[in-house]
This record gives sequence, structure tokens and C-alpha cells, in this order.
Amino acid sequence: MNRKKVIIDCDPGIDDSLAIMLALASPELEVLGITVTAGNAPVDMGAGNAGKVLDFCHRSDIPVYAGAGQPLVKEYINALDTHGADGLGESFLDVPKDFHVQEKPAVEFLAETLGKGGVSVIALGPLTNLAELIKKDSQAFGKIERLVSMGGNFRSHGNCSPVAEYNYWEDPDAAALVFRTLSEQNGRIEMVGLDVTRKIVLTPTMLAYISRLNPETGGFIRKITKFYMDFHWEWEHLIGCVINDPLAVAQFLDPEILSGFDAYTDVQTDGIARGETVVDSMRFYRRPANARVYTQVDVRRFWHLFLSRILSRPDGALDLIDSILCEEE
Repeated sequence: MNRKKVIIDCDPGIDDSLAIMLALASPELEVLGITVTAGNAPVDMGAGNAGKVLDFCHRSDIPVYAGAGQPLVKEYINALDTHGADGLGESFLDVPKDFHVQEKPAVEFLAETLGKGGVSVIALGPLTNLAELIKKDSQAFGKIERLVSMGGNFRSHGNCSPVAEYNYWEDPDAAALVFRTLSEQNGRIEMVGLDVTRKIVLTPTMLAYISRLNPETGGFIRKITKFYMDFHWEWEHLIGCVINDPLAVAQFLDPEILSGFDAYTDVQTDGIARGETVVDSMRFYRRPANARVYTQVDVRRFWHLFLSRILSRPDGALDLIDSILCEEE
């Protein structure tokens, strides 16, 4: 198998952790490293959470690099109100004793690794590390084979303001720099935004099914998502929790899961519309597309992929998924 080399840039984070689990359970991927930025949790906390997930997945061989501790310009505002005091659903799991963050800063690892070519990035948090890479070595950034970002929104409302998704709202200057640099380099970002991620809801019924098939994995996911489910009920009256980040990994694995269109896109950096992705779907600006904006998701296809991987079962053995999804529609 010709495995695809990837770096996961993230801010763990509950849904980041589920995304890492999916990536590590997918034989098509060779995860070269995990780079962490401040976002859902402060960078040191996020790096420790990455270590917890790697330990659970028995993949402590994958190096973790600490990156930016704050946005490029704005004040850092964490999302611990959403992800819990420990950033991992108040599961308060211990950081493995043998876990350590690499001494090399994330931006150096990104520059060295991406500069060789043939490596993709799945970005699950604010784009601060990638913006720092652009400032350090824009040529290395330009060699990213495929850039998939969980962030932004087209027609969906925001999740931290009326118009903005959290990752791009947290560091809008970094997101704007990434999008504008892609325009200059004739590159393209795949924007897995709230229009599609809001459709991916982990419900109590689905979690019970996971736990029945694999009590260890189900128990781990239950520990880290209970706080998240309570948050979604309090703020959105949603039974379950939206798991945004695994969809970005799933799309990297299976491009048939999402569909959308290409468009020139920019990010607002200040004011009431901070973090909003301005998608020129009608081509007013007549500028070449720098983004693939996803708007439709095959929910069943996602869940079949996600569960077959994290549960290490053939898709055909997951016979109740469709029944559960039909009941929840």
C-alpha cells in the first residue's frame, strides 16, 4: 500500500482527539508527527492531550511538537468552556509518564518535513502554526501536497459568533494569511466547515453501539465526550455532540464523503465579522479559486468509515449503523 504522508496540526480538544484516533486507525496514512497550537486548549495542555490519545492508541512512537502559544495578533481566548477544564471533557486522564514533547519547535519540524515535498497537512485547529511557517519558509508551505482544514463556514451560522467558526475566529490573521498566500502560490485549501460538520453528531445511541462493540474504545470516548454532550444540550438543545474534526480526516481518506465547489475565499480579521470566511461563490472578484468549499456530506458514508476504523471491524459487520441513523433523522 502506498501510504500518504501527513502531519496533523491540531489543538486537542475533544473532537481533535477523535480525529487523531481515526487517522491512526487508517492504514492509508503515515502520520509523521502531530503539531499543536493554542486553540481549544493552551498549547502545553493540548500537547499533553495528544500524548494521552497516542497512549490509548498504542502509538507513542509518533512525535508531538509544540507550536504557537497565542494567535498572531489577537489575544488568546481558549475554548475550555466547551472542552472542559482539562481540554479533554474533564476526563482528567493522566499524561503518560514516558510522554514528552519534542524539543524542536513545531514550525521547524513543519519547514523541514514539508520542504522535502510529498507531505500533506490535516489542520484541525487555528492556522497559527501554518501562518508562522509562511513567515519562516513560504517555499516549504508551497510544497504542501494537500491541505485540508476544519474551519470556516459558508451559509451556516457560526459557533462562537453569529458568523464565524471558532478556529478561524481564534486567529483570523493567521487564517487570512494562509488563504492569501495560497492565492499567490496558486494553491488551494479544502475547507471542511460548519456547513458539513454540523451534520456529524455523536448521539448517546451511537455511543452505546460503539461501547457494545468495543467496550474499551467506547469507554474512552464516553469519558472525553460526556462534558461535550452536556455543553451541546445546554447551548443548542442538541442530544449528542457535533464532532467536527474527524470529518476532515475522513474527507482526506475518502473524497466521496463531501462535495462542494471551488471559490476565491478570504477571512475577515477584525470587527463584528471577525473570523468570517467570505466565499465568492458568484465570482464577483474574478479571482482564481484558492479554496474548495464543502457544502454537502454523506453522513452514512462518514459513519461507516469512522466506526469501521476506530472499532477495527469490517464495514459489513456494522449492520446496525443505518438503523441507528434512520431512527435519529
